[in-house]
Amino acid sequence: MANRIVIDPITRIEGHLRIEAEIQNGKVVNAYSSSTMIRGIEKIVEGRDPRDVWAFVQRACGVCTTVHAIASIRAVENALGIVVPQNAELARNIILTAQYVHDHVVHFYHLHALDWVDVTKVLDADPAKTSALAQSISSWPKSSPGYFSDIKNRIKKFVESGQLGIFANGYWGHPAMKLPAEANLMAVAHYLEALEWQKEIVKVHTILGGKNPHPHFVVGGMGSPINVEDAGGLNTDKLAYLGKLLKDADTFVNQVYIPDLLAIASFYKDWGAIGGSSYKNFLSFGDLPTNGLSNKDSYKFPSGVILNGDISKIHEIDFTDANGIQEFVKNSWYNYKGGKDKGLHPWMGETDINYTGPKPPYDMLDVNKEYSFVKTPRWQGKPMEVGPLARVLIGYAKGMTDYKDLVDATLAKLNVPVTALFSTLGRTAARGLETVLTSKWGLEFYNSLLTNIRNGDTKMANMDKWDPSTWPKEAKGVGIQEAPRGGLSHWIVIKDGKTANYQMIVPTTWNASPRDPQGQMSPYEAALIGTPIADPKNPVEILRTIHSFDPCLACAVHLYDENGKILSQIQVDGVCAV
Repeated sequence: MANRIVIDPITRIEGHLRIEAEIQNGKVVNAYSSSTMIRGIEKIVEGRDPRDVWAFVQRACGVCTTVHAIASIRAVENALGIVVPQNAELARNIILTAQYVHDHVVHFYHLHALDWVDVTKVLDADPAKTSALAQSISSWPKSSPGYFSDIKNRIKKFVESGQLGIFANGYWGHPAMKLPAEANLMAVAHYLEALEWQKEIVKVHTILGGKNPHPHFVVGGMGSPINVEDAGGLNTDKLAYLGKLLKDADTFVNQVYIPDLLAIASFYKDWGAIGGSSYKNFLSFGDLPTNGLSNKDSYKFPSGVILNGDISKIHEIDFTDANGIQEFVKNSWYNYKGGKDKGLHPWMGETDINYTGPKPPYDMLDVNKEYSFVKTPRWQGKPMEVGPLARVLIGYAKGMTDYKDLVDATLAKLNVPVTALFSTLGRTAARGLETVLTSKWGLEFYNSLLTNIRNGDTKMANMDKWDPSTWPKEAKGVGIQEAPRGGLSHWIVIKDGKTANYQMIVPTTWNASPRDPQGQMSPYEAALIGTPIADPKNPVEILRTIHSFDPCLACAVHLYDENGKILSQIQVDGVCAV
């Protein structure tokens, strides 16, 4: 008989996520993913001026604010036929690449690393051996024995004080932890460095968007004027500082993040066969245009679909196909006017709450009924995984040089086959590889922007269609965006100059949704099947796979046994987001 455990909410993520898993003979045999918070932001923007919607919907998340703003603006621009100037496209791309680099580094060190790194082993580490290890994999200057000795002493003081702060709770001493003490010390040192570094990279958004979080944007381009002589505009000093931030980020990625990632991965190669889904379907909308959004061949991020793990064929996406992208609510706490078994294209989407679930506190979800506030998106009726792994696989399958060279070189370093990418380890590695590319691309976009400015092109916005009297009586648009966590799409219907309908399908909607009317699992659920669990009271293995997706759904943990008895309870503070 299966032993059913609950982790609610999953910590070190954005928002509220509950996982229920059935364990039999030491492995997960069934899993259910449930979001226990409602967004409803689509209802807030109905009836508003479409040009203002971006400022509301970017507050769906307190971290990935830029991607929602840009997706929203693109939806309006798509509906009204607005083409942005090249400088605005470049500025948006710089903002986005900075977002990817920031998000991926923070995810690795602060949200995911503690699934693999045992902080308690730091006190057993030899700083001299840690220094030798660090210097053998990177030229990063902070790698002397004295430096690592200082870090060890800082952690020792944490322990002796009894106030462990950020390291107060974890799966310390778990048999699934495999790193030697010196690797743990190196990783913890870089965890602390990344906390300092991440305060710098967000300044890119402040320079180009006025502030962070929630930078300013404008339909038709960017609201940051280029004036190299004016203190109030994008002047020479600000542009030079922008370049320095991007170069420093590229150095941190290549000299700290990637060496750590490869070093840690080398001890967990068995996870190259754990955490993949049986169907192996992947979707990427494509992004980072270099010659306009309409020219998908110019995208740095690829577009397309992989089905059943077949990388020999890439399927194209038609956003206007009524049977292409659809959302279902069969197992969600929502209603559709036409019934819960049907799927709706986002332009016809509905947000009608139908909460009939349990009232907290409760033991187990009734998974034979609705069990989540997440809808269930499908592409042509099939579940899809989105995110860095999808982008890397599709780019690799398309033979895009940047992807192919980097993937092949990394697989050779780890001495693993390409099939190892279809896993928890592959998902984590793909995020790192993508960070190498986006930090490089950010510098390319920056240099292109400088070239345009030197050639006298300072246009940052196209305001030709800002007068609502020139708009059609009704228009529909979709704004696609590859957010750090995967394919993001905002869908708008404009009638009489106002927002008549608005729908957002965020990456975690694809990955964390409940089963569809055919009973098909979504990526979180499917990826957990077969996961080995050494200790059901401390299921770090479940967190490893779920965290590898980087869920964007706030923080506390309640763990129950199959009879509803609380085994342990941990409360921590966190950011509440969707």
